[in-house]
Amino acid sequence: MSERKIRVLIAKPGLDGHDRGAKVIARALRDSGMEVIYTGLRQTPEQIVAAAVQEDVDAIGLSILSGAHNVLFPEIMRLLKEEGADDIAVFAGGIIPEKDIPKLKALGIREIFLPGTSTSRAVEAIRAAVSK
Repeated sequence: MSERKIRVLIAKPGLDGHDRGAKVIARALRDSGMEVIYTGLRQTPEQIVAAAVQEDVDAIGLSILSGAHNVLFPEIMRLLKEEGADDIAVFAGGIIPEKDIPKLKALGIREIFLPGTSTSRAVEAIRAAVSK
């Protein structure tokens, strides 16, 4: 009997309309054997958390380029806790200033992947977080 695949939700919160990076990561995760649920563009924090809970995911990958990470990410983390789903490992990627990373990690976001990060690094970080 094979072990259950890692389930990852990839989401684009806010009004960000660019999803190439999210699709690249989604494909890399799928190609590594994970099950990927991509929610599409312009998702609210409520939609993201509801989908994560409904799909019973192990991890959430948030992709953002709009600069709204300091507003949207804390709300997502708050809603996960409110739903009793704060055991879901949350990762983020995109255009996030270095100075904002410590604050986001303090919220519970496991890792921040900036442009140029290899997809293999993201795959391994998710595997490591979920296996704990």
